[in-house]
Amino acid sequence: MVESVQNGAVEVFDPIAVVAEPLLEAVASNGQMGRANEKAKGREIVLGRNVHTTCLPVTEPDANDECTGDKEAYMASVLARYRKTLIERTKHHLGYPYNLDFDYGALAQLQHFSINNLGDPFIESNYGVHSRPFEVGVLDWFARLWEIEKNEYWGYITNCGTEGNLHGILVGREVFPDGILYASRESHYSIFKAARMYRMECVKVGTFVSGEIDCADFKVKLLANKDKPAIINVNIGTTVKGAVDDLDLVIQTLEECGFTHDRFYIHCDGALFGLMMPFVKRAPKVTFKKPIGSVSVSGHKLVGCPMPCGVQITRLEHVNALSRNVEYIASRDATIMGSRNGHAPIFLWYTLNRKGYKGFQKEVQKCLRNAHYLKACLFAAGISAMLNELSSTVVFERPLDEEFIRRWQLACQGNIAHVVVMPNVTIEKLDDFLKELVEKRSTWYQDGKVKPPCIATEIGSENCLCTMHVSH
Repeated sequence: MVESVQNGAVEVFDPIAVVAEPLLEAVASNGQMGRANEKAKGREIVLGRNVHTTCLPVTEPDANDECTGDKEAYMASVLARYRKTLIERTKHHLGYPYNLDFDYGALAQLQHFSINNLGDPFIESNYGVHSRPFEVGVLDWFARLWEIEKNEYWGYITNCGTEGNLHGILVGREVFPDGILYASRESHYSIFKAARMYRMECVKVGTFVSGEIDCADFKVKLLANKDKPAIINVNIGTTVKGAVDDLDLVIQTLEECGFTHDRFYIHCDGALFGLMMPFVKRAPKVTFKKPIGSVSVSGHKLVGCPMPCGVQITRLEHVNALSRNVEYIASRDATIMGSRNGHAPIFLWYTLNRKGYKGFQKEVQKCLRNAHYLKACLFAAGISAMLNELSSTVVFERPLDEEFIRRWQLACQGNIAHVVVMPNVTIEKLDDFLKELVEKRSTWYQDGKVKPPCIATEIGSENCLCTMHVSH
């Protein structure tokens, strides 16, 4: 235990204690309500409601702190306790697509440097503390993966997956200033954010139950706007259901509607599955040999980079419409952000070198196997569940208990939740989750007053095991 005097008050910190995050007030007061659609009103998200109750204040050091070391001891105890919390929360992490299985101890020696890759990756600026050789090496690796020659592509390592989407849509807008953005309604929210930021006309396209874009609806909406170029977001794995849009059918639909290749721009949002699909034999190819304009993936998902980052690749001919010379940094400005994390490319380079194509192929196969295992176990337990082909995202009925959702960090939407099976998600972890879910579920529905929700609309009647569909 460590005592510290802060502003006259004695605070006691246990370095090994686990910090329990409080539930949002709205959630805490409605934690045992009925089905998800009945709880919707109790799930209001209020900015700042739970942040300031758990913040760690910044305080001024005492005048005699250099002698006593109280402040150093206080901060050490806070960090030790936080590390303990991270370890605990990592054990129960299933709902978000982050690979938490990594070891970058060899790179600790570089944390003493402020590495900044500001400007164009291919043009060295006046700032010398950068990691451009690593960045370009990573970009070349992805260019080979997506089949585009070195002299035909341009790209950079972004600060997150959203930045890749923002850049891809921006390039499309610069190529076609009067173009209309088309995106399925199950696209990531960053696509619609891009439309708002760039003041673009955006048309939402319907989807199938699987989450895949409905090209019949796409065709209707294209024909209604034949006079304007089309900018299309194609999902290589949707956020909630992990659905993969049929890129070939999207291109075919464009051509059938009279759009020649010089009148459309396709951005492929491959946040997670863009890096998984090349290692699945039966999966359709995402390649620049097809008439696409850009592809983006996240680096902190399958790759397992410890900080958010991503990779954005586009055609060199397109990016010229976007870039400008900047004398201050002696480089070209073609990126969304100015300063860019120079450590991220090194982490990506390190992992790509250690694993290679074969290593990723093994991890992808493991994820798909374990996802099928989870889906089968949920079905065996009488729990409605769906797993798209080519996906490691298992969708199932939303747990009734918000505390259970928070404990396992499940991502939820309406009546459904999902688990994203990543390389760090073992059979043992899935068994622990299943055991707890089945035990909890037996108490949620034991009195018969509340029944498991029907989620046939969300996952299809063949996957729904509610009383109405089981009886049929």
